Order: sequence, then C-alpha cells, then structure tokens
Amino acid sequence: MTDNTSRQTVLVLGGTGKTGRRIADRLTAAGRPVRIGSRGGEPRFDWEDRTTWEPALRGTGAAYLAYYPDIADPGAAATLRAFAEQAVRGGTRRLVLLSARGMDATLSAERAVAVDGAEWTVIRASWFFQNFSEGILRDGVLGGEIVFPAGDVKEPFIDADDIAEVAVAALTGDGHAGRIHDLTGPRPLTFAEAAGEIARASGRTVRYTPVPAEEYGAMLGGYGLPDDLVAFLTELFGTLLDGRNARVTDGVRRALGREPRDFADFARRTAKDGAWTG
Repeated sequence: MTDNTSRQTVLVLGGTGKTGRRIADRLTAAGRPVRIGSRGGEPRFDWEDRTTWEPALRGTGAAYLAYYPDIADPGAAATLRAFAEQAVRGGTRRLVLLSARGMDATLSAERAVAVDGAEWTVIRASWFFQNFSEGILRDGVLGGEIVFPAGDVKEPFIDADDIAEVAVAALTGDGHAGRIHDLTGPRPLTFAEAAGEIARASGRTVRYTPVPAEEYGAMLGGYGLPDDLVAFLTELFGTLLDGRNARVTDGVRRALGREPRDFADFARRTAKDGAWTG
C-alpha cells in the first residue's frame, strides 16, 4: 500500500466474529485505523440493509468481508457483487473475502467481488480450530461428547489466528491482489483424533460420536432452529464432510513464509486459557 492508503481506515465486516475480531486486533496493534462492521456497531452494518453500507464504507481504503449468514447462501453472490461495486465507487478498492474450501456453491460469491477496479483476494479456509472452543462444538467438549455428522473423515483444521494473519497481509501488504489463498493446517485429523487432542490437553473426558447428517439435523431442529436453516446446515455438513477437503495445502506458508499452527499446540494453549473450564 502507498503511504496515503496505509493511513486509510480498514473496514472489518463480521468484526466481532472468530476471524474478524482477530483481524481488528492485529490491525489496531499495527497502528492501522479500524472500523468494525456489525449490526451492533457504530455506524451499524447489515448485509440485508443496503442503506447501512455507505456509512460503513465511508473513508475506508480496504475491507474484510465475512458474509452472513453464509457465503454458500443462494443470495450471497448478488449481495456481494452489489457491495463490491459500491465499495469501489467510493474508493474502497482492496477487498478480502473469507470463503470456504471445496464448495461449488461459493464460487459465484468469490467471483462476485472481482469487479472492475477492485484489488480482490479470496481466502478459502478449512474448518477452524476454534469451532471446538468458541463455536458449535464447544458445548460438546464441555459435556464430554462431541456429536457430529463427520464419520471418520479427516479435516486439516486451521487456526483462526493463521487466517487472520493472512487476511491482514492481504489487507495491508503487496502481492495478494487477484490471488486465492487456500488455507489449511499442517495435518489432517479425524474429529475423533481432534477430540483426543483436546482430552489430552485439558484433562477432560472428551469423545466423538458420529451420527448421520439427517439425525444431526433433527437434533438442531429440537433446539428450535428454523426448518430452512436446519435443511441448509444438514446439506452443508453433508457436502463439506465427505473427504473432499482432506488434502493439506501450503497456503499459509506461501502467504506468510511460515508453517501453520498445529492443533495440538492450539489445544494446549486453549486449555491453559480456560476455554474448556465450565
């Protein structure tokens, strides 16, 4: 970035989420002006309310895009295209989009940010380590049983801190425009192996119980989730957890010049920090 661009505010959409808050913290520590984009932020940002876009974008030079509710949503591409076009018109040229690996449904959304005048970067990420400590699997860890429809499929889980560092590099550095960063951790693990790592690090009894996707969907419905969301999640998990993403990439090393963090180190660090105490 030029000196002038480096002084411009970076908009972090989903700035209170797993990746967004880590990105915002790193940018702030580096002395970069940051604006958090969220429905509770100031100014408020809502993907479904386009009147909130311009105030959030005003005066920014780069933006991190974490799409809600999910980048695989059928309406994501059209919304992201409209947002990217508005961003570039207003001078926010550098756009970094968080995407997912191995999903045909996300490709149109990825293409949507490649509008004329944009310096776009796509980050395709595997499953986060932090799903076990901050997300949908934490309750299972605390209860001693992770019930999930992953069978014995291996997943090269990645640390959200690695994703954040790649995103910051793309938002503030050179050489990332027009690139797709395919990010994984250093080794694939089954969910049972991940549960074992957590058990060893925390001293808790944690086991993994696989269930069919339909049974898991019924469990979600029992928690009061809307039928359309249950159907979407059931299809999503069935697609992502069929072994297509087991391959490890060198994406973190190519982007940052170092190897990605390992799940065992994450488990020890997280256990020490008390995330699984409760």
